[in-house]
Amino acid sequence: MSIQSLPRAPHAALATVVIQDDAQALQIARELAGTFAPDSAVRDRQRRLPHLELERFSRSGLWGISVPKAFGGAGVSNVTLAEVIRIISAADGSLGQIPQNHFYALEVLRVNGSPEQQRRLYAEVLEGLRFGNALAELGTKTAHDRTTRLSRDGQGWRINGRKFYATGALYAQRIPTSVIDDNGIQQLAFVPADAAGLSVIDDWSGFGQRTTGSGSVVFDNVYVSADDVVPFQSAFERPTTVGPLAQILHAAIDTGIARAAFEDALQFVRTRTRPWIDSGIDKAVDDPLTLHSFGKLGIRLHAAEALLERAGQYLDQAQADSTADNLAAASIAVAEARAISTEISLAAGSTLFELAGSQATLAEHGLDRHWRNARVHTLHDPVRWKYHAIGNYYLNDVNPPRRGTI
Repeated sequence: MSIQSLPRAPHAALATVVIQDDAQALQIARELAGTFAPDSAVRDRQRRLPHLELERFSRSGLWGISVPKAFGGAGVSNVTLAEVIRIISAADGSLGQIPQNHFYALEVLRVNGSPEQQRRLYAEVLEGLRFGNALAELGTKTAHDRTTRLSRDGQGWRINGRKFYATGALYAQRIPTSVIDDNGIQQLAFVPADAAGLSVIDDWSGFGQRTTGSGSVVFDNVYVSADDVVPFQSAFERPTTVGPLAQILHAAIDTGIARAAFEDALQFVRTRTRPWIDSGIDKAVDDPLTLHSFGKLGIRLHAAEALLERAGQYLDQAQADSTADNLAAASIAVAEARAISTEISLAAGSTLFELAGSQATLAEHGLDRHWRNARVHTLHDPVRWKYHAIGNYYLNDVNPPRRGTI
């Protein structure tokens, strides 16, 4: 266990690209993915935290692509945002997950922040600053309960509490934190990561997504300015896209992991199980069980990728016109993408084990990381409840609940 303290000044001195449009965002994502993929297995095996890779990632401008055009950002579509996360996740599942809550916090800022808060915090993002998260807590009655307190102190506030599964906090310059104020209302405090009394603890020991830095954050009477506190609870008390925005990014992560497992399985079967390759003989794989496995995986993977794009389109419509009906349709479309991405990411990783055999478990190959990454990440929220919400929507015309897990 270690306390991680990130330097601030060197980061602020570097230049950050300001991406202009969707096409540029996708091009940069593909270029970065090509540089992230080669060492992804090594980073996983050694749990080598990706500080340098994240610096390049955020300085590329990709962490600012959801900033609205009115504030100087590209304001890309949710189709593009999800595709960027999918591309990076296919290269490295952990790197793809780290900015998930950054974009989630930016969506809360978009729907609930004041114009001054939006101007100031969006500007920080366009300068290359990363937002982490301190949302979840251990030991509460339900996953939605919070005990971390926000107490008035003069013109500002004090925060006391402990958070876990704080993905991105280890690498962040600000840590958006869910807190309960004196009136029992949940707020989101954008806390500077170098605030006195704030400790980011690197105690994440998951067997998958090993370099996300998803450990603990402790707040010991941490002061936060009133200007850095944004309403949070109200984002779920009216139709907003905060919930489905969070979920489409999770779906993109799993779809990217599935794509990586599929491609590695193809490569393995084409080479490791075909000794005639070295002799120069061109011979097709003709084992019927192998062909069946790849055919089934390919169909489901393409379905997941198509549903992810469709969900982004529904989410774009709901952001443009946030009626209750549009939000419900977007939430269901995202839930469908999330459900199938859960299944295909696990299936692709498992099939890779089946086809590669015991060689898949060898550390030097790193093939097992895809299943481990999928198994850990898909536990974020139970997919079985998504099927329940989807069925209730189609059969009974019941809109899904407004929360960040549907």
